[in-house]
Amino acid sequence: MHSFSVLIADDDAVIRMDLRGLLEDLGHTVVGEADNGDDACRLARSLRPSVALLDVRMPRMNGLEAAAAISRERLCPVVMLTAYSEAPFIDEASQAGVLAYLVKPVRKEEIGPALEIAQARFRELVAMEHERTELHERIETDDVVRRARGLLMRRHAISEREADRRMQAQAVTRGVPLKKIAEALLIADTIESPLR
Repeated sequence: MHSFSVLIADDDAVIRMDLRGLLEDLGHTVVGEADNGDDACRLARSLRPSVALLDVRMPRMNGLEAAAAISRERLCPVVMLTAYSEAPFIDEASQAGVLAYLVKPVRKEEIGPALEIAQARFRELVAMEHERTELHERIETDDVVRRARGLLMRRHAISEREADRRMQAQAVTRGVPLKKIAEALLIADTIESPLR
């Protein structure tokens, strides 16, 4: 089992103290404590814990709102602490980006698996988003290069291979990505078009 840096957010100081004891007994480090959702978000941004344990009911910003903000910014995985385990709550927590939850009173043997699951799901989520971003960038690059290639082929009556060779040569000479060369060609064509 891994050792995590944990942010605890609960408006009850006794519960925070109990959670700290349980977490430290399991070899985890509590890096911050908050008694409201606003402070939980602020601490998650500044401390970048491995996991945030948030209570549902807190002042100023409830745990679900804080979980949504922390999840939206991909600061860390959120494990919700709750006295509720009904389906509507679970759906709401899932929509807020909660990756695991613990029902109060929290038992020591449940904490480790919940943290592990949340961390694993968070890593998968971040990896999928990274892959999606890379795929989107490749598609966008392919589209720009395809349009620039077509422009060069029409303008200079050259083959596809020659158009690619010219763009690649410019990219190497200028030390810029091929996409930048293709974009520059398309912009130049747009500027020149009204003159024709």
